[in-house]
Amino acid sequence: MDKFMFGRYIPGDSWVHRLDPRAKLILTFIYIGVVFFANSVWTYAVLVVLLLASIFATGISLGVFLRGLRPLLWLLMFTVVIQIFFGAGGHIYWQWGWLSVTHDGLINALLILMRFVLIIMVSTLLTFSTQPLEIADGIESLLSPLRKVHFPVATLALMLSLALRFVPTLMDEAEKIMNAQRARGVDFGTGGLRQQVKTIVPILIPLFVNAFNRAVDISTAMEARGYQDGENRTKYRELKWHRQDTLSLIIYVAFSVVVISLRELHL
Repeated sequence: MDKFMFGRYIPGDSWVHRLDPRAKLILTFIYIGVVFFANSVWTYAVLVVLLLASIFATGISLGVFLRGLRPLLWLLMFTVVIQIFFGAGGHIYWQWGWLSVTHDGLINALLILMRFVLIIMVSTLLTFSTQPLEIADGIESLLSPLRKVHFPVATLALMLSLALRFVPTLMDEAEKIMNAQRARGVDFGTGGLRQQVKTIVPILIPLFVNAFNRAVDISTAMEARGYQDGENRTKYRELKWHRQDTLSLIIYVAFSVVVISLRELHL
């Protein structure tokens, strides 16, 4: 769990770090949307090039992003296995009862794996280069038109910022609790499924207690500072859209057009 990278902010002064958080949110949504249009080697190649260029622009090592995939490796492999053995269509390479490995199943498994990896990487890029408070300000600004229909924009932005902020904190606390349990002789890697479920209970109980206590402390601190979720609140951080934000948006839109064009041309 100490390798869980999603939600962590890595300080820097790169091109990506200096972008407006609204621009980074829009670029992330554009990229994730275009990922679902990719259906061939060439379309995924374009997306990979765009992602690698964006990672290079952050000044953060690619290895840091790849380490962020480790906690999700089992989920990725499980999804791939499901697609391989339960996908139907095309030539059958292997079959045993109701299990089979087909050509279409392998292709779909590869495509889904690529989609998961690209989405996770671009989401990690957003959190690495943007502070949680900036993400909250960006979301609140983008959703501000919904205030006209009395949508609680500020509350939603606060909830998301707190969630992003405390995901790595909860992971660190879980690691400390596991180390404390190991010091008391608990072995998390042995035994059957029932035994391993029992070893999780001593982790979940103190983790939930700490999470609730932290939530109470945060709410008390916010009340003590006079926090109010209202329309007339002023902001210390003013968001400003710059030329580099527009340029980044143009680049992403251009790559998106290329991907969609390749899809329509069946390349």
